[in-house]
Formats: sequence, structure tokens, C-alpha cells
Amino acid sequence: MPNNNSGRYSVTQKYLMTRGQALNFPSNYFGNLKKNDVFGVVVDIPMSSEVLTTMVCFINGAANLYFNNGGEYTGASQKYRNLVQAAHNLVANAGPLLKKCEKTTKFDLPHSRVHNIFLLTKGGVYETVLPAGFIPEEETEKRTFYVLYQRVLNELRSCQLKDAAAQQNAAK
Repeated sequence: MPNNNSGRYSVTQKYLMTRGQALNFPSNYFGNLKKNDVFGVVVDIPMSSEVLTTMVCFINGAANLYFNNGGEYTGASQKYRNLVQAAHNLVANAGPLLKKCEKTTKFDLPHSRVHNIFLLTKGGVYETVLPAGFIPEEETEKRTFYVLYQRVLNELRSCQLKDAAAQQNAAK
């Protein structure tokens, strides 16, 4: 649970604006889409009682991380093909999860350790949540989605490490 009196994560204005832009990204940027084609995924991931990360991925392979303290990790998709493939794979395979979602126009932040998942379609934004911990075996759509977005997170971490190593080498 977030460690403050209101039960909410403290967030910066920059984080709220960036997250809002992602959730309202226009579908026409991606060409001809059918009403329920998923073109983007936004996942709020509580990392600790103080840190909330939002991962944003689009069908073109773009993948970025935004942190509630205003920090971000962006632009890696322009350098790392494995990240592009993982992000594209996540979004391209998000369709089956749509039937487990409800259409929404409210984009609340998580209050606890649940992961909020938003699927962006031409027909609107759909939401579901993943509980922290075990996902029941019969929830195959959620289990598959979880595995796919963990792959994106792993690729993002790998990109961060490569970038850090490149910076160290450049400084020598």
C-alpha cells in the first residue's frame, strides 16, 4: 500500500501529464485500425510503497517507462531491436485480453499493489487489473499478457544497462 495518509502515490505534474498523453494518444497515428484493434498498452506497475512505474507500449514497438517522481526512460526503441520486438509482440497479442476489460474514461492510479492495465483502441480505452502475486490458471488471457509485459520490462532493463555501460565507456 502506498506509504502516505491518503493511500495514494505521490506524483509529479510531469508524470500525470505524460501518463495522460499516453492514455489519450490518437489512434489515427497508426493508420487504418478496426474499432477494437489494440494499438497501445499502458500498465501502471507499483514497484514499492513509494515508487509507481507506468509502462507505455505501442504497436510500432515504441516502449517507454515513466515514474511517479517525474523520471523517465524513453527512446530505447530507436536503438534496440529486441525491445521493439517485445513491445510490438505485447500490443499485437493484447486483443484476447480485451474481453476481460471494461471500457473506461477514468484513469485512476492504483491504490495498492494491483497493476492497472489500459488497452488503447480506436473505439476507446479498456481497463482491467492484475492482482499482485498469483494469477489463477483459468485466467489465461491475463497470465499470457503478464508474461508478455514482463518480457518488455526485461528488455527495457537490458537497454538501461547497455546505455549505462555505453555512458561509462564514453566517460573513460
